[in-house]
Amino acid sequence: MTNQKHQNISINASEGLWQWLNEQQVSLAFTTYQTNRLFLVGCKPEGRLNVNERVFDKPMGLYAHENSLYMATRYQLWQLENRLAPGETYQGHDRLYIPCQSHTTGDLNVHDVVLDKNKQLLFINTDFSCLAALRPGYSFEPLWQPPFITKLAAEDRCHLNGLAMRGGEPTYVTACSSTNDGAGWRNHRLDGGIVMHIPSNEIIATGLSMPHSPRWYQGKLWLLNAGTGDLGYLDGERFVPVTFCPRSLCLGGLIQTALQSLWRFGLGAALTGTWLGLTMRFTNYRFKHRTSRA
Repeated sequence: MTNQKHQNISINASEGLWQWLNEQQVSLAFTTYQTNRLFLVGCKPEGRLNVNERVFDKPMGLYAHENSLYMATRYQLWQLENRLAPGETYQGHDRLYIPCQSHTTGDLNVHDVVLDKNKQLLFINTDFSCLAALRPGYSFEPLWQPPFITKLAAEDRCHLNGLAMRGGEPTYVTACSSTNDGAGWRNHRLDGGIVMHIPSNEIIATGLSMPHSPRWYQGKLWLLNAGTGDLGYLDGERFVPVTFCPRSLCLGGLIQTALQSLWRFGLGAALTGTWLGLTMRFTNYRFKHRTSRA
C-alpha cells in the first residue's frame, strides 16, 4: 500500500443505485489509479450506499474469485482474502477483505489479472507486451506475446491491455495497435486498436479506438472501445456498440439488467467531446526486471 498523502475525494451516486444493488444482492469493487484507490460499494443494512476505500499505489487490474480479490498495483500483485465466515458480520459488513499476500514484480504496468482453470494467476504485462505469470525469483514469466512483437522490452510497444478467458483458458486480448516500436501505439489511438485470438495468433478485429477489457459472455466477445466510451460486442470482425460504459468491465448475471441499469443511472445520457484527440463520450454526472524464459 502506498504511503502518499491522503487526498479528499467527493463521491456522487445516481439516485436509485443503492436500491438496485440491494435488489440484485450484489456489491461493486473497482480501482482508480488517478486517486490510487480500491473502492468497495454496497448497501447499508438500513439502506443507502456504503462506500469503503483503501489507498494503494496505482491500482489497476482487479479480479474476484470466491473469497479473494486479486489486484495489480505499480510494483506488486496483491491478494486480499475475506476473513468472515458465512453468516458472520463485522461492523455491519458481511465481507472483510484483508491483504494476505503480495508479489513484487517491479513496474510492469499490469492491466488485467485473472485466474486460469488451474488457479494460476495470469496477467497482462503491458510494458513488456505479453501475457505473463508469476515465477519465484523473477519479475515475471512470459507465456505469450503477439507475433508482431519481436522483443520483450519495457517499451509498451502496442499497449496490450485486456484478456478474455474461455473455459478457463486465455483466449482473446486487446491492444491499442499492432506496432512494434516503443510507445508506437500512441500514434494509432484513434483507429489502430485490435483484438487478437491467442490460440491462432490471428488478429480478428481492427479499426478500434483504444479497446480494453474483453470478456466472453453468453456466446459473445464483449469489450470496451475506450476511445469512444462504448461498450459493445464483436459480430464477426465488426464492433457493435450497445451503450456508454466506464473503462473496466465485469459481466455477470443478466446482461440486460446490467445494461438497463447503466442507462437508468445516466451513463447512457452522454455528451460528445474529445479526450486526448479521441472521439469520446462522457456523462455530466455528478527494480530492474529479471525475465524468466522456460
